[in-house]
Amino acid sequence: MHEHEHGSHGPLAGFTVGVTAARRADELGALLERRGAAVQHAPALRIVPLADDAELLDATKALIGHAPDVVVATTAIGFRGWLEAADGWGYGEELLDRLRAAQVLARGPKVKGAVRAAGLTEEWSPASDSMAEVLDRLLGQDMTGRRVALQLHGEPLPGFVEALRAAGAEVVVVPVYRWMPPEDLAPLDRLIDATVSRSLDAVTFTSAPAGASMLARAQDRGLLPDLLDALRHDVLAACVGPVTALPLQAHGIDTVQPARFRLGPLVQSLCQELPSRARTLPVAGRRIEIRGHAVLVDGDLRPVPPAGMSLLHSLARRPGWVVSRADLLRALPGAGRDEHAVETAMARLRSALGAPKLIQTVVKRGYRLALDPEADAKYADA
Repeated sequence: MHEHEHGSHGPLAGFTVGVTAARRADELGALLERRGAAVQHAPALRIVPLADDAELLDATKALIGHAPDVVVATTAIGFRGWLEAADGWGYGEELLDRLRAAQVLARGPKVKGAVRAAGLTEEWSPASDSMAEVLDRLLGQDMTGRRVALQLHGEPLPGFVEALRAAGAEVVVVPVYRWMPPEDLAPLDRLIDATVSRSLDAVTFTSAPAGASMLARAQDRGLLPDLLDALRHDVLAACVGPVTALPLQAHGIDTVQPARFRLGPLVQSLCQELPSRARTLPVAGRRIEIRGHAVLVDGDLRPVPPAGMSLLHSLARRPGWVVSRADLLRALPGAGRDEHAVETAMARLRSALGAPKLIQTVVKRGYRLALDPEADAKYADA
């Protein structure tokens, strides 16, 4: 979509998007904000280096003692971290000697850079960052009896190790980092609460452990059923790719994923998906589009406070029908029992919309959206 189609606001204006990423969260947040979204960030994970970890030391010693035929480098930060840890243990030179003699496959351009910076040369690297292409490349060779060192970055690669072993390879997994829950859980708790209360329109996931971590934390707080309900029906779960979506899909949550597994296309898919899910109605000769925390009135973006959005959602559920003050009071977050709160919130909503005729007061009965007559028939049976 082109910028001029949205006037001065971006395609995500009026929507709030949650970001669960630990790595590259700033980059993703900036891409979303540039397109008009409000962003709520809560890292669902932290990545802990394993320099003191016995598993990485054992894998390193095993490869020095019995050299690999193939080395798969999956991330630049992880590959560098492995070599640095080996240096720290006094095994740096021996490890490099073993790697020099092996066939090195580097997943994507960044990893290729890290391999070359270490004085090694990769035999092959896919044009994309696709692990599937790396696997196809290996399975195209006879893998019988070949020893493969697979450098992991935090998360396991479902099916990758199994496919190599089924083809007769011996796989040594080199775990350089581990995912852990975040040290400060408060931001994640706020993100879960915002999802449950529907104050978010979408949540983005860039790794499988981030989704698993958010679900596990909700379960610890007794909120898992509420979180699943929100993600299944009202809050869009957007994943960078199919592996990332697995923990969510296991709970019956539908996700959207871009065709190319990158941050840019992930944001683009939100730019298409969120506006298409917004409710658009012809009201009092205007076209209104109801977004998460704002309304487009004939294409003009009008931010609306949360209480006003709650009222508007109640009125839009049955457009053109009268909604009583008592029903509207129930929709107001924390309003108590005083129907005067509805009048105050309604006055603010009308002034935020800048077009008072959009909502009619029906004396002694309540309020209604002033749906255009030709649209009435369409919504009468809604």
